[in-house]
Amino acid sequence: MGAWRFVVWFGTVSLLADFVYEGARSVTGPLLSSLGASALVVGVVTGAGEAAALGLRLVSGPLADRTRRFWTLTISGYLLTVVSVPPLGVVGTLWAACALVVAERVGKAVRSPAKDTLLSHATAATGRGRGFAVHEAMDQVGALIGPLTVAGVLALTGGSYGPALGVLAVPGVAVVGLLLWLRSRVPDPRRYEDGAQASPEATKAPATRSTPASAAARARRLPTAFWTYAAFTAATTAGFATFGVLSYHLVQRHLLAPAWVPVLYAAAMAVDAVAALVTGWFYDRHGPAVLVVLPLLAALVPALAFTDAVTVAVAGSLVWGAALGVQESTLRATVADLVPPGRRATAYGVFAGVVGGASLVGGALTGALYGVSVPLLITVVAAVQALALALLVFTGTRRRR
Repeated sequence: MGAWRFVVWFGTVSLLADFVYEGARSVTGPLLSSLGASALVVGVVTGAGEAAALGLRLVSGPLADRTRRFWTLTISGYLLTVVSVPPLGVVGTLWAACALVVAERVGKAVRSPAKDTLLSHATAATGRGRGFAVHEAMDQVGALIGPLTVAGVLALTGGSYGPALGVLAVPGVAVVGLLLWLRSRVPDPRRYEDGAQASPEATKAPATRSTPASAAARARRLPTAFWTYAAFTAATTAGFATFGVLSYHLVQRHLLAPAWVPVLYAAAMAVDAVAALVTGWFYDRHGPAVLVVLPLLAALVPALAFTDAVTVAVAGSLVWGAALGVQESTLRATVADLVPPGRRATAYGVFAGVVGGASLVGGALTGALYGVSVPLLITVVAAVQALALALLVFTGTRRRR
């Protein structure tokens, strides 16, 4: 199987998995509420789930590098996710539903570093940016189909969560079957990267010169350039407003009816997919320099989204989707270029932990400043993104050295 076919099939796995868990996440709040949960309980459970999805990668990443069982961890993580979702609609008790919500997120933590490492081997041949971008675009197709399917079944059944979430078992079974087939066809994706290194013309991804001694040293630890890059990512993410805050503004200012918020979110996901493809294509031609667009987009979001003009505010939400597309695709491609294969899963685990912590800071920062002053919020976000740009320049300098 060629590298591009591997990327596309892996993208199909992600599409189907997103069909499952994004479909469930679109109704997590109302579902828990129907079982007697308060707003506090919903916030704590969903927050704990996201913390588990990102924080536990600090464990699963090094574990993948140490055991080299990338396929086992990938399949186990996907399996935990797809078996946790369908029962959500029928368990009938709040504690059990809360446990399943968190379990689904733990599945993501288990699989993500190993999955990204497997994918990184193939993108060495396809081009890092393009490979991760195609994967992200397919991922977002599932993020669109899942919530729309759940909404359709809810409408047909008069709001019954059992059938709406039970139907997600079908793509869930397909996820596991496709993964087992893919592992049987490509048991060791490292051959893609080995082939690309043997034939440098096969990829235009930026390369770094090194002596054998320096290469051995990098294999034992995460490179300095990775840490400065992680600092850039933390800064730009900490100054990135969440969709929750954006949608809060739209509803509170009566710019958009609550029923239209999911539609806007779906539109933002479509922009996400397009942005991932475009920036991935440019990444393979111009390297990490393309990432300068991320702080610029992130700084533009609050300036547009927190206005009182509905068209401008909606445009701000679409810009948010574009920034998210860069975050989810090209940021991961750069990690693969900065870190040697032997430490890559660890790097993805650490990177996810950094993104998770910064996301928490960003949500709290923008939410708190929104309640104080929107102009102050815009100014602070612009300052944080300026810092992120400086760190990106420093990362590029260290990487060239």
